[in-house]
Amino acid sequence: MEIIRQFFQHMGDLLSIPWTFVILELIGTLAGAVSGARLSAAKNFDLFGAFIVGTATAVGGGTTRDLLIGKTPFWLEDSIYLMTCLFGLVWVIVFRKWLVRQNNTWFLFDCIGFSLFNVIGIEKALGLGFPTWAAICLGVITGAGGGVLRDILINEVPLIFRKEIYATCCLAGGIVYIICLHYLDWRPEGSAVLSCTVAIAIRLLAVKYSWGLPTLKAEE
Repeated sequence: MEIIRQFFQHMGDLLSIPWTFVILELIGTLAGAVSGARLSAAKNFDLFGAFIVGTATAVGGGTTRDLLIGKTPFWLEDSIYLMTCLFGLVWVIVFRKWLVRQNNTWFLFDCIGFSLFNVIGIEKALGLGFPTWAAICLGVITGAGGGVLRDILINEVPLIFRKEIYATCCLAGGIVYIICLHYLDWRPEGSAVLSCTVAIAIRLLAVKYSWGLPTLKAEE
């Protein structure tokens, strides 16, 4: 167990996040890869295409974040992220009939992915000394960026640009995280759990009750 903890500690030092958050990031990476590969299967992509879409979903937001802050994209520093994406593809291959038929499974993995990535983005920005407002913005980019790339690659209008609430969930989760961490003196892990719960809950309620932001129309 100590060897495993040291491994995650080393990765956390490289990524400027607590070692416990490395575990959350790997869970989010797996969820994002499954989400992207599952939609690829529904559109009859080949295995290579499915892997590309799954990987873009899993690491796209974090890559955009790292490029904005002048860091080497995190997945280039350790092969475990691509290995996790590959495992996500294998998961979809093994359970493809069940996953493709069940739209709610894609929705669940998508929610898990963006909520975890949102927290990781915020924590990494805070660890590098960014102010809270910038950290929240980078959290939204990390959480929603992979989904944008996924939708572009499968030739869909990105969810973030539709009426559905998506990036707003990340924003709300990010605000909750900052409040818990800085004003309530919670531990990062507890703050992350509540942040993800709030983001996922808002997303679920938005879909169930058709909540959405006003749309911009060319003509009335």
